[in-house]
Amino acid sequence: MGNSFYERPILNSPYRVPSLFHPLDDNGQPLDGEPIRGRRPSKFIVPVPISRKKAAAAQASLDLETYTENALINEIRGYMTAWRAISNPADWGVTAATQRLLDHWRNHAFAGPRPFFCQIEAVETMIWLTEVAPRRAATKGLLDQIAKANEEANPALFRLAMKMATGSGKTTVMAMLIAWQTVNAARKELKNFSRAFLIVAPGITIRDRLRVLMPSEADNYYETREIVPPEMLPEIRRAEIVITNYHAFQHRETSGLNKTARSFMQGNSPQPIRTAETDAEMLKRACGS
Repeated sequence: MGNSFYERPILNSPYRVPSLFHPLDDNGQPLDGEPIRGRRPSKFIVPVPISRKKAAAAQASLDLETYTENALINEIRGYMTAWRAISNPADWGVTAATQRLLDHWRNHAFAGPRPFFCQIEAVETMIWLTEVAPRRAATKGLLDQIAKANEEANPALFRLAMKMATGSGKTTVMAMLIAWQTVNAARKELKNFSRAFLIVAPGITIRDRLRVLMPSEADNYYETREIVPPEMLPEIRRAEIVITNYHAFQHRETSGLNKTARSFMQGNSPQPIRTAETDAEMLKRACGS
């Protein structure tokens, strides 16, 4: 078997850090040649609209696609590689509960499917950004970049996101994150952990599939997928989880009046009458509180 992309598209085990990648051209298309040792740097490929492609074809200096390095992600990966290589758990810079979970995910002999590297890496990155990086002077600039991006996108809601491919097991990652937060919150090792979670799904079907994240369900992932060691299950059951779909956050009418009746009640008043839920009422209904 050859080593070209089309002859050997899969180079790495899903359970280990990627160690080989196929070379790509400037537009992100596979090239013939031997795989390159190491991990492919994170890059964005942004397609150019067709009309611009035609114009670009006449200009050799312009690519048909923008293929640029994601410097922030690659910087984080570098820190993660060094942190992951630390052998002594006492030097990881995390709580005792987090140490136990990391060791479990990395080394436990799972009876069923064990977590993929990408799943563990996603959770490790969240842990590192939350527990480790804030206490290191060397990573202040990195955290400032993340804070600035959040401020520009939505200053009222700080967010960290993991981008994962379809089929890579995002529900398992969600269970791992819930476990990490819940156990730490239950043990009160640090004050910035929570055991309350709001999960917003894109629709009813996905919402129902996510029931496996509820510790009260018989087929919950914490037990069936061995997401946590047995001794942590009582703490997992203390998690308070609401799973809903985003449609639940639409303000509903509360008056029960049709459009004509609302218009009649409005009359000549310059102030519109309120016939829909307030934000507080909507949140109370949607979140089940």
